[in-house]
Amino acid sequence: TQVEEDAISLWNWAVTKHMGSVINDEQRAKLRFVACRLVCLCEGSDPPEGTIRRQILMSVKTGKGWIDVGKAELADEFLEIAMRSIEKLYAKLLKESNGEADIHVHKADVEKNLFKVLSYQAESAVAQGDFQKAVMCVQRCKDMLMKLPKETCYLSILCYNFGVETYEWKRYEQSSFWLSQSYDIGKMDMKNSISKEMQAKVLRLLATAYFEWDCNLYLDKALKAINLANQESLHPAGYFLKIKILLKSGALDEDINSAIAEFLHHEMSLDFCLNIARLLLEHGRESVGFDFLQSIPERFESSPDVGKITLLHIEFLLQNKRELLAKQKIEEIIIGHYTGKRLLPEALNHLHIILWDRAAKHYEAKSYSEALHWYNYSVSFYTPGQIDQNLAKLQRNMASCYIHLKQVDKAKEAVKEAERCDPNSIFTKFSVYKIAVMEKDTDKAVEAVTEMGKLAKKTSHHEDSLRGDENTGLNLLSLAAQIALENEQQVVAIKVLEYLSEQLQDCQQLFAALKCLINLTLSRVMAENGEKNVTYVLNNTFSAAQKRLAESFTEEKFTGDMRILEAQWFRKVAWNLAVQSRGCPEKMRDFFLLSFKLSQFCPSDKAVLIAQKTCLLMAAAVDLERGRQQVTRSEQTELLTQALQHLQTCKEIWKVLKLTGDFAKDPTDTLLLLYEFEARSKLNDPTLHNLMESVWEQPQLEVKTLEIIASLAMESPARYPVLCKKALKSALNLHRKQTVIDAVKFSKCLRSLINLSLPTGLTDLDACVLQEVWGHFEEALSVVSSTEAYPEAEILWLMTRAWNTGIFQYTVAKYKEAEQWCGLGMRFLSHLGSLKKSYE
Repeated sequence: TQVEEDAISLWNWAVTKHMGSVINDEQRAKLRFVACRLVCLCEGSDPPEGTIRRQILMSVKTGKGWIDVGKAELADEFLEIAMRSIEKLYAKLLKESNGEADIHVHKADVEKNLFKVLSYQAESAVAQGDFQKAVMCVQRCKDMLMKLPKETCYLSILCYNFGVETYEWKRYEQSSFWLSQSYDIGKMDMKNSISKEMQAKVLRLLATAYFEWDCNLYLDKALKAINLANQESLHPAGYFLKIKILLKSGALDEDINSAIAEFLHHEMSLDFCLNIARLLLEHGRESVGFDFLQSIPERFESSPDVGKITLLHIEFLLQNKRELLAKQKIEEIIIGHYTGKRLLPEALNHLHIILWDRAAKHYEAKSYSEALHWYNYSVSFYTPGQIDQNLAKLQRNMASCYIHLKQVDKAKEAVKEAERCDPNSIFTKFSVYKIAVMEKDTDKAVEAVTEMGKLAKKTSHHEDSLRGDENTGLNLLSLAAQIALENEQQVVAIKVLEYLSEQLQDCQQLFAALKCLINLTLSRVMAENGEKNVTYVLNNTFSAAQKRLAESFTEEKFTGDMRILEAQWFRKVAWNLAVQSRGCPEKMRDFFLLSFKLSQFCPSDKAVLIAQKTCLLMAAAVDLERGRQQVTRSEQTELLTQALQHLQTCKEIWKVLKLTGDFAKDPTDTLLLLYEFEARSKLNDPTLHNLMESVWEQPQLEVKTLEIIASLAMESPARYPVLCKKALKSALNLHRKQTVIDAVKFSKCLRSLINLSLPTGLTDLDACVLQEVWGHFEEALSVVSSTEAYPEAEILWLMTRAWNTGIFQYTVAKYKEAEQWCGLGMRFLSHLGSLKKSYE
């Protein structure tokens, strides 16, 4: 009992909340579902009459609720429960009745509920596509109408609704059945039937269903239905449909004229008459159509919309290629325009559309003079000095025709008029541009393109701009580029492509524009010396390509293969430009860096890795070379720091590259070492000594590398004498290890070491230093004694340095040391050749 009470409370709560719009239809259906289920579960073996009636009510409403929210499959269960409950109720009432009169009352009571459940079951069946079940339910309802005549109207409208639904699903056979049923049911009881207007509506849809199902097969049925509809209630849609059916069936002109005559004596609207005329002419019934058009102006003479008739006449004359007659009609309208018989604004706009459309067709057919003729008709309706954007468009179109006809002065005049009406239009600027290109006026063309670029940019950045507006700007710039290229005006084309590349969103189009821009710019370099501006354009172009390649990862239409293809093209062009820029190191470095950045969008195969390594090495080399020149200390620091950054990246690439093959003869390791040493030594980098510790341990160092390190260690602003000495000593060791000593190279290396260890002019030298230098001289004597290839000038230098060192010692009263060093010098004397006698 408690559950049943709660279920009823829930039901009532759902009703209240739905009325207060707290819950929607579907939520109410769900609550009813729960409440009804609970009530059914609480049912006893012999429920009282009130309980059964409540269960019928709740089941019917729950089922109908599911149908109304589009879930008919959930309704069936509850409608079946309702049906069983009705049977229980009937049995109970029969059992408790006291006579024949009671039985009739109870039966009538039950039949009302039964009719409702059957109609809902029919609704559910139609919704689920179960045609046979729906027919069976409706037939049972139809059989009950004799006892329930007031339900005639409801059942007729229900069948009409079924007809509408099945018609929308294009189930024409079912639709025609339901609509026929609707009409037949409506005729069963005229007192309780639907209105004549509704009957006509049913019949019109029935005729339409037959027409769309198979007009040839069901022509008679369609005509019969529409004739009945027109008899029931006059309606323009009925007459229109009848003409449509007759036309589709291929009826004779006389039959169509008879059908037209049926409604001519009735009052019909102008738009209805125009639609009939349009229908006739569209179906090729020119004779009937034009006769009808000529007959209706009298009927609507006082109507302000009478001009619509003439416009339709003109349209169909043009469609039937009767241009001369159409022109006569247009000229009549122009005369009327200036004699007080003006078209309404809407009709006039429609006429302009007809005129422009005809002009456009002639323009496309390259009949420019004829196109101008039609545009001039349109101009006739504008007053002198009138400012109107459509007039501006009209003048631009006329200018295009004049350009094709080579009538430049008239084109200029038309464009001037367009500028007066709409000066800030990108289309007007485009017209100015076309004339400038035609006259080969580069400055004027560039000026027009600049204005177009600004307007295109303004449109694309405007928050409220339509996508179509943005595309218009791009399309015009693309067309402007094409025109410039066709007319071989490279300066103008470059300017157009610059603006175009700023606006394009489509990756493929953008890259095509950038490639074209690069090729044009390079061809200009070959033709003239516009170096500075050309470099600026190229840098901007490559930067745009790099930026867009980075952004392209989010674009589905631009595939990975497309990205690689574009990146390869741009990196190779940048590489070639770098190679061609040897005379300008800074430019060369910039192009190598661009090539490197672009190559990062390519797969890291061996070829790309080698190119990346080379780009970075070259960039570092240029920065180091510029750092050696007359620059300020801050500029030098910046250049050296940049070089180090390039080298660090290059080292990472080189590690990967070495895994791909044998690079034993590749000098990259040496170059990386020398470049890094130079940069760090000149930056006074504290990590330099750590770098060199690992270098000294390398067994494969060459003499030349060590000599360069020694030279760089003392090259301003670097000063690392200890590192220099160590490098020179290591170089000498390598010289000595050779099977045959290269005396010339050995002598130069030794001279550098002695100069570093024994500065000229110093007298107060530490004994340890002198002892170390003595060893170098002894080493020199050893080599001089073992080969005749030792340069005589170097022997003379060694002799002189040793002698002078002895003299310096003598001047500070170090006689023993003086004797030793002078004696050392005299030992070299015996190895001199032609100069020996001069010094003896």
